[in-house]
Amino acid sequence: MRKILFAACLLMAATAGAQTQDDPVIMTINGQPVLRSEFEYSYNKNNSEGVIDKKNVEEYVDLFVNYKLKVEAAKAAHLDTLSSFKEEFKTYRDQQIRPAFIEDADVEAEAQRIYAETKHRIDSMGGMVKPAHILLMVGQRASQEEADAAKVRIDSVYQALKAGADFAELAKKVSDDKNSARDGGELPWITKGQTLPDFEKAAYALEVGQMSEPVQSQVGWHIIKMIDKGSFYPYDSVHADILRFIDQRGLRESIVDRKLAELAKAEDTTPEALVENKMNEMVAQDNDLKYLIQEYHDGLLAFEIGNQRVWDKAAKDEAGLARFFKQNQKKYKWDEPRYKGMAYHVKDKADVKAVQKAVKGLPFDQWADKLRTTFNNDSLLRIRVEKGIFKKGDNALIDREVFKKDTTVKALDKFPIDAVYGKKLKAPESYQDVRGQVVVDYQEYLEKAWVEELRRQYAVKVDETVLKTVNKH
Repeated sequence: MRKILFAACLLMAATAGAQTQDDPVIMTINGQPVLRSEFEYSYNKNNSEGVIDKKNVEEYVDLFVNYKLKVEAAKAAHLDTLSSFKEEFKTYRDQQIRPAFIEDADVEAEAQRIYAETKHRIDSMGGMVKPAHILLMVGQRASQEEADAAKVRIDSVYQALKAGADFAELAKKVSDDKNSARDGGELPWITKGQTLPDFEKAAYALEVGQMSEPVQSQVGWHIIKMIDKGSFYPYDSVHADILRFIDQRGLRESIVDRKLAELAKAEDTTPEALVENKMNEMVAQDNDLKYLIQEYHDGLLAFEIGNQRVWDKAAKDEAGLARFFKQNQKKYKWDEPRYKGMAYHVKDKADVKAVQKAVKGLPFDQWADKLRTTFNNDSLLRIRVEKGIFKKGDNALIDREVFKKDTTVKALDKFPIDAVYGKKLKAPESYQDVRGQVVVDYQEYLEKAWVEELRRQYAVKVDETVLKTVNKH
């Protein structure tokens, strides 16, 4: 619900700008001028293709004014001075503005730095190798007999290779590493630290074309053949991968941080001031960006003040909900009776009455806690319960026992005795019986009353002449 409400606030948001001869004031709200372009932006955005409930200009005026009044109320409540608001807005602003400090050359310089560091590290440790191997696996739980058999077999393979057998063909036939076996035992290029220590040590000791004796690792026995050795990949071959790495690791933010720190030091200012100045420059040149940032700013304010005055307030105001329900009780009807109670299942016949006795006289919303602490308060479960307000078709046991339907009830394993307890209602007797609907109606009631209050509190003047020119100039 909070996300939906916030999205609605964003959709209604728009921005003010300096009046020009071609952009007259269309209305004033609490003395603040609203330009025609601002109203047009908001109207067109909220009445574009695909919008179901489109409004004409005259219909939209009230929605727009109400939104702007809420923003004024939020400012009057100083919500825009709260650190939480400032931080959230700053986060969004930074998402829009900070990337402007990065140029392609900055990203390329970072990519080259990463490449140079990686190449130096890998080459200094011996570079890269491309081995092939034949693996005979020996499981960690292998018996001594199985381990000995694997050693005899790898020695046999080694002797065959020394006698001239083709390494690739033998790998395809006997290697337990099926992925590499398909390629004659060849593995990808590797660097130190990427594979098993014993395998790595033996591989790096080989010259190109040389074959090792059987080498034991934690997974079994290997015979390794060195296909090729070399330095780290050429820059052009890994350039795209490095750029993806930069994006995936969020390194663009680090680039911006460094650049802002350098600029701030050179200009004797702060990174925050630089971002703020950059935003002012960009919105002065780009109305779409100006509208985008302003709608988030005002949307945050409208959302928060709406939560305080309507949405959260209504959901938490139990006394208000009860009072509202009582005043409007005739509105809340069901098309058929409901059963307010529970269907439960017990092991012992004596617990049928014990359950009813436990909850008798208690408010409905306290039943669950009472049953849990009375019957299921240790490792031994005595009952299974389904509690709620049921209509026909919701629960087979209630259908059979209360609504007298010819229904098959599947017995619960270990809880063979079925029972129900509660009462049949023709209509809701408490706001809790229809809480969801009452909360929504109460929110609408509070919203309407609040808007009426804002209309009385803040002056609104609409220039009907300018209004008639919307999207027609």
